[in-house]
Amino acid sequence: MQFIQRWDQKTSQLFLSHSYNQYQARISRLISRTGDGPLYLLIAVILMWNDGARGHDFFHCIFKAFVIELPIYWLIKNSFKRERPRNVPVFITPSDRYSLPSGHTAAAFLMAEVTSVFYPMMLWCVFIWAGFIGASRLLLGVHYLSDLVAGACLGLLTAWLVLP
Repeated sequence: MQFIQRWDQKTSQLFLSHSYNQYQARISRLISRTGDGPLYLLIAVILMWNDGARGHDFFHCIFKAFVIELPIYWLIKNSFKRERPRNVPVFITPSDRYSLPSGHTAAAFLMAEVTSVFYPMMLWCVFIWAGFIGASRLLLGVHYLSDLVAGACLGLLTAWLVLP
């Protein structure tokens, strides 16, 4: 476990300790905000109203996935109690104390997987967007790279549990 911690710390320092980090943080903040949650609800509601049975199925699948994912996320986060990155620039105030897993990344990959199943033509777009949300959390100084991997795995696994 110490190897992962050292590797995470070095990765965070590499991505955050340079002269462009303020500019990078502005862009990352905007990207990260798209993963705060309200956008997911808005997308699901719009599709439910405008895409008939497929939109309703999409909405219900997203709803079920988040009902499963959120308690698991909370349980993991409060069991591991991994402290957030230290000795690196931090550009936002995180909503909670611990870093593992990244909730933003979990939610983004959950949404991307469900969206790509219901709307296959969106596959590349939604997974690139999910990757950007995860990366933004690292670039804002609030998560380690392994937190992002854990979050992506949680989101994907939860989506797979509810997908038809």
